[in-house]
Amino acid sequence: MTVWEAIAVVIAGVFAGGINTVVGSGTLVTFPVLLAVGYPPVVANVSNSLGLVPGSLSGAWGYRDELKGQKSRIARLLPASILGGIVGAILLVTLPDKAFTAIVPVLIVIALVLVVIQPWLNRKLAHKRSHTDGGVLLWLGVFAAGIYGGYFGAAQGVLVMGIMGVLVNEHLQRMNALKNVLTAFVNLVAGVLFIFIADVAWLAVLLLAAGSVVGGQIGAKIGRKLPPAVLRGVIVVVGVAAIVQLLMK
Repeated sequence: MTVWEAIAVVIAGVFAGGINTVVGSGTLVTFPVLLAVGYPPVVANVSNSLGLVPGSLSGAWGYRDELKGQKSRIARLLPASILGGIVGAILLVTLPDKAFTAIVPVLIVIALVLVVIQPWLNRKLAHKRSHTDGGVLLWLGVFAAGIYGGYFGAAQGVLVMGIMGVLVNEHLQRMNALKNVLTAFVNLVAGVLFIFIADVAWLAVLLLAAGSVVGGQIGAKIGRKLPPAVLRGVIVVVGVAAIVQLLMK
């Protein structure tokens, strides 16, 4: 890797850290850059997952005020994310790409629809959800999103936000804070597993980590100031971009 390529990877990490904190899909920035500097697809994907963990944790810290009062929710949903991340990482090294990625665009479309209609659904379903806080459906949805995140991760945040938006009666910013914690641990457990079962490009990991930590803080400062309608619009734009890029592969 040349000096300029290393700088490009760091810059990509900054952008990805910020995008992941605000909504998700930072992988759609970093993964193509790692491919462009010469890493094979699987190595790029594995290194990307591990390298973006510090940025996700940085973003979660930036949203720490919105996490207050959500300890029980985190304790309930975190095992779902962790288990999903482990399953997704195993699938990455055992299944052919087409077996899983064929449904990715469909999943993102569903998530985007859920995000868009969330305010209407909130009004319709509030009385039914007031005491369940998502229940088993939320746990299973977070688990499924964790599988997807452990496998590839692009738009994982969009999926999580779409699921929570329908099943949880909560302010969008607080859900975004929770999303940052859940996706951070998906990347963490998948990344740790990759160390033992896949090839890791450690230089790329370190460069992405450095950039994503900075990006996570920038993303938190920007994302926390966005009104719910604007944040919802950002989610839709990023999600559509994810679909376009995935369909062009």
